[in-house]
Amino acid sequence: MCSVIVWLNGTHGAGKTTTSSLVQQLIPDSRVFDAEKVGETLMDITPGLPETDNFQHWPPWRQLVVETARRVLDYTGGTLVIPMTVLVEQYWHEISTGLAQHAIPVRHFVLHADQDTLRRRIEGEHPVPSPFRLKYLEPYAEAARTWLHAEAEVVDTTHLTPAQAAMQIVLRATGGSPGAQPQLTRPA
Repeated sequence: MCSVIVWLNGTHGAGKTTTSSLVQQLIPDSRVFDAEKVGETLMDITPGLPETDNFQHWPPWRQLVVETARRVLDYTGGTLVIPMTVLVEQYWHEISTGLAQHAIPVRHFVLHADQDTLRRRIEGEHPVPSPFRLKYLEPYAEAARTWLHAEAEVVDTTHLTPAQAAMQIVLRATGGSPGAQPQLTRPA
């Protein structure tokens, strides 16, 4: 069975969650895997794991994301669409290397928007803007400058609807054939 992961990275407000469900609808035999649920499971362990402000700092999170994706793909085949922010380069390399060790190709996309647009989106989501979401704007900008945009295909969502962003991702991932399976390698 040919399996592939379409990973949607980017910070809060970039449109990952909405776009991922639209991408899933456009790629046959695909599913959305919310890797945040792995973190939520780890946060429910009692007594708790060592204190942290982000479950991604726990090595088991990164290992379990790889293992869960591998097991799901072994069971179902097809495409897993994973909407998950990863801004620490070492963490991305652990995940992508782990997936590569299981021969699972990853098409890594970053949904990007300028800082003002991201702030506006985050502030518009809820009556009281989430300080948690806002605090990731600068780390995202730093990751984008230093490594993230070089590791992924960037889709600028500043002036795109989620449907337009999803179509761009699907067209890039499938080599311009909506309704086709994603290509296993990134075009040169």
